[in-house]
Amino acid sequence: MRFRVLACDYDRTIALKGVLVESSRRALREVRASGRKLVLVTGRTLEELLDVFDDLDLFSLVVIENGAVLYDPGTQEERPLANPVPLALIDALRRHEVEPLIVGRVIVSTAGENEPALMRVISETGLDLKLATNRDSVMVLPPTVDKGFGLRAALEELGEEPSHVVAVGDGENDVALLDAAGVAVAVENAVEELKQRADIVLTAPGVEGIRELCTSLARHDLADLLASPAARRAG
Repeated sequence: MRFRVLACDYDRTIALKGVLVESSRRALREVRASGRKLVLVTGRTLEELLDVFDDLDLFSLVVIENGAVLYDPGTQEERPLANPVPLALIDALRRHEVEPLIVGRVIVSTAGENEPALMRVISETGLDLKLATNRDSVMVLPPTVDKGFGLRAALEELGEEPSHVVAVGDGENDVALLDAAGVAVAVENAVEELKQRADIVLTAPGVEGIRELCTSLARHDLADLLASPAARRAG
């Protein structure tokens, strides 16, 4: 078995409108039944994820808050991987009436249209923080945190190497996730930046492409996809 771990983004990758569709659930279960491990890597907070998804036990580990927090579905323990965004920033954002404002264990997120306000407040406070965009949302994170950072922490806990990982996503914040994996996969509906970085671009969007990917991984160790015209660099 060459590829032992599948690391998945959530929204617009395995889920539609925030909900894990049954076809994705079946496909992921086939991968797990093949003896492989599943890792979910999402920008959502745990509370946001639990609001729409009740089957976290499907995954060996869940990386939440865009790489900032590790969650074990078996023990229901959360482990922050970085210091939280300072309260001074949160207070300043509230004073500037930035809404909606989602405060996680480590990160803060809001609608993408609020990015100029976030940049202004970060500049005013002089804090060492960065922004990460994901389609129509934007997150404030510690400078070392991204999805790749969180995936590497999960792999260390699982005793797996990055070269054994297949990672799949759709958004700008998934670039770091794909860069941390042995094989990088973009769904057909991914942003162009991600497609340019991917080793494989699936021919079907979102959940349809996930079925294709999971079948290939579980039954052929990805050999058929790596040999297909969809494979750009991997081999």
